[in-house]
Amino acid sequence: MKGRPLVVFTVCWLCGSGLACALTGWTLFWGMLGAIACLPFLLGWIGLRGWSAFLLIASLIGGAVHWEWNEARNVSILPEVTHLAVEELDGYAATLHATLDSDVRIDGDRADFQILLASIEPLGEGQSRTDSKILQLPAKKERLMVQVRLAEEEEQQAAAEWRRGDAITLTGSLALPGEARNFGGFDYRNYLKTQYIHWLFKVKGASSVTVTSPEGVGQFNILRWNDLVRNQLGSAVDRLFPEPHAGYMKGLIIGMASDIDPDTYGQFSQLGLTHILAISGTHVAVYVASLLLLMSWLRLTRETSLTIVLLLIPAYVLLSGGSPSVIRAGIMSMIGLYMARRGLARDGLQMISAAALMMMWWNPYFLLSVSFQLSFLVTAGLMIYMPLINRLFNGWPKAIAATASVTVTAQLISFPVTILYFNQFSLLSFAANFLLVSLISAVVLPLGTVALLLSFLWMPLAKPLAWVAILLNKLTFVSVEWMNSLSGFVLIWATPSLLWIAAYYAVLYVLLYLLHRGKGEMQHALNVEGDTVPLIHASRERRLVEAVQPGVIVTPTENQGRSDEVRSDNSGSMTTLSASIAWPEYTSAFTARGAGYYGSERMSLLHKGLCGLLILILVAGLGWAYRTPQPPGTGVVQFLDIGQGDSTLITTPGGKHILVDGGGTVHFGNQESWKIRRDPYEVGAKVVVPLLKKRGIHRLDAVILTHADQDHAGGLQAVLEQIPVERFMFNGTTSGKDNFEKLLDTAVERHIPLYAIQQGMSYSPDAETTLHFISPDLDHSLNEGGRLPVSEHQNHDSVVFLLDMAGASLLFTGDMDAAAEQNLLYMIQDGSLAASFKQEMDSFSLFSSTTRAVVDVLKVAHHGSKTSSTEAWLQYWSAQSAVISAGANNTYGHPNPGVLERLEAVGSQIYRTDQMGEIQMRIKDGKIDVRQKLIVDE
Repeated sequence: MKGRPLVVFTVCWLCGSGLACALTGWTLFWGMLGAIACLPFLLGWIGLRGWSAFLLIASLIGGAVHWEWNEARNVSILPEVTHLAVEELDGYAATLHATLDSDVRIDGDRADFQILLASIEPLGEGQSRTDSKILQLPAKKERLMVQVRLAEEEEQQAAAEWRRGDAITLTGSLALPGEARNFGGFDYRNYLKTQYIHWLFKVKGASSVTVTSPEGVGQFNILRWNDLVRNQLGSAVDRLFPEPHAGYMKGLIIGMASDIDPDTYGQFSQLGLTHILAISGTHVAVYVASLLLLMSWLRLTRETSLTIVLLLIPAYVLLSGGSPSVIRAGIMSMIGLYMARRGLARDGLQMISAAALMMMWWNPYFLLSVSFQLSFLVTAGLMIYMPLINRLFNGWPKAIAATASVTVTAQLISFPVTILYFNQFSLLSFAANFLLVSLISAVVLPLGTVALLLSFLWMPLAKPLAWVAILLNKLTFVSVEWMNSLSGFVLIWATPSLLWIAAYYAVLYVLLYLLHRGKGEMQHALNVEGDTVPLIHASRERRLVEAVQPGVIVTPTENQGRSDEVRSDNSGSMTTLSASIAWPEYTSAFTARGAGYYGSERMSLLHKGLCGLLILILVAGLGWAYRTPQPPGTGVVQFLDIGQGDSTLITTPGGKHILVDGGGTVHFGNQESWKIRRDPYEVGAKVVVPLLKKRGIHRLDAVILTHADQDHAGGLQAVLEQIPVERFMFNGTTSGKDNFEKLLDTAVERHIPLYAIQQGMSYSPDAETTLHFISPDLDHSLNEGGRLPVSEHQNHDSVVFLLDMAGASLLFTGDMDAAAEQNLLYMIQDGSLAASFKQEMDSFSLFSSTTRAVVDVLKVAHHGSKTSSTEAWLQYWSAQSAVISAGANNTYGHPNPGVLERLEAVGSQIYRTDQMGEIQMRIKDGKIDVRQKLIVDE
């Protein structure tokens, strides 16, 4: 980094912001002191002294202070305006007067958008609007997220007419955004805070919304017109392409990623191709390069071409939606164009540092954006790591070597961030990106863009191009689907620590550097950290050397040499110029020498030994990160908060994983087609599967479904589709519902053995864990048609089992009703239950009629419903702790107050997911340590 002060300054600024984000109070103070204490080592490495050291310390402190200043300003002013506490505002009915401040996104029966609140009109009980007092907000307006539940299909069209900049009046109620209710779960409240939003406003029906278009100057809102143009472009794509191609092309060309078919997005996501489905730096690069080539064909001068493209880049950034990756690419391209216009040398690392600094100054929360992190890391990584990786492809044809170098570098750099946020990585990602990214970026994207533009001139001329794009899309979809169908290539990773990520990048860099350097031959060509020097002081040989330095792009000016050879290589070709500006990070892959330039190097024995050691460290580090984190010899029972339903993850001391139920989203009645959302919320796909992946659950040794009701079985569909499962256990009956039949079919298709649970069965996943199944006692004979028997009493037939693990006992009861409880008590009394465990009589004192059982934990049946948990049942088990899984503010009134009173009467410590979120119990040597996600106010 020597000779690149802006790079070092930006890194220090980002470190300061990161420390302020991660730490608070005194921990932040000591963290800053520690970072400042480490600065001398950095300064010595990069050779900076004197005032430069104070500048970097100022940068570190400045980043932290800027973050804290932004945090202090990012608070809601509604409590101050209304003189109400936050808890009182939750559910507060009011009429709001505001300005619509985003585009309106309509999905099924819901319309979402943002507003800037100007005034609030409280609506208390029995209070009319004429009686209420309007509360004006100060100059600083509050931003809110509005969710309108549309009542009629015609309201979709009405909502589609709402535009950014409209004056809007809404009647509804305030609501706090949901917070993370599981350890490692998505925190919607914190996410909205990074958008400067602290409240939701929920509205029933478009009839509760009044919109007035702006007049005068307000009509010329550039963002309003940008939304209009984007919508028109989206409509043109819809006319040009059928589904699912229309949504795919809208994401590819315009950046409307929300219109992409969810199944298509999921397929691409599994292969690490989602960067193609949204506008990214690649799209901006294609746009810039295409414009520069067009200017050259029009015979415009170099200066005029650069100026025109420089002015057009902001328009493209706006039209594409303005994601962090697009803004980054836009800023870098504008800097590159300006430098080329002035005839100055362009250093890619300095350019990306300037882009990062500007974006962080504008909005520090960019630092928390996955798009921002991936965009900057991959781009900087291509500049720094790709010159080192080039030599790995010596002997390959130059074009293929360049593509392979870019693909491998991008995948290696993005890998830690990918597993950090998505917790999976496909080994086929390298092949998929190598084969498909070039096709999509270089062929489908320009083809679709040209077809879209021609459709505004003459649709018959655009149709043939669209037809070719559709054929290529079909080829892409088939390829992606085929790759995803190959089992064993998708690896699930637990969320790694930031320290591990930093170590990964450091070890990878040193390893590649040693492989690149070899014996030290050709040192002049391999100086990857050389200074960026003015070209006027460089010799012709030095200029050629700098062409292969990471991030350094050299363009001679009028006073920097007039050799015909140099001029033809750098400034005479608009193609070369456009490529160097649009893709500064790819420069080293397309140097004149090619990847084979390093083929003659030899490595000394010392270098081979060091490389071998680093490879071992890298492999060991990957293996350590891949393992499922778990305290040794400790069993963990995790009662997940999945709303109104049940889902429990059991991890045994031996490292086996058992999932009991998977929750599920319950729909009442048949939904009208217009109400169905493109990507409806499903608890299995949105909560259970992401949590399993975050915790590094590579496979489930067993899935136990207590019964077939949707709130227990619905989420397992996503689990079976995305997580390998060894065995599926259930009560041996079916509900006869389509969803449950689909679940069983999925298990059969994936060759998952099905086990019908019978009273008296036991399952021992390891030496310290045994599951004893005490219910149901059913006849599992098949019907005449070879089908499972249909049970209309799924709650009564719930699977009930006693878990003995690490010296503790836990009773799981599903949704069993009072009649099932009474039956089991009778069977315990007459000894038939103990007799059903013929070979394990000695260990079943719990089922003896002469003693009263005592279990450590009781999973309360049916979410604490009054139909279960009778007094006799609770007294027999005398559980020390009781766990109730119920949804916060559920409409069923769970848990029932009478059940809570009976649990307290037997002395059980009560844990409730509706109040505490996820509840985890760590069990070792009979001792149980409990922690909960949410703090309950006394």
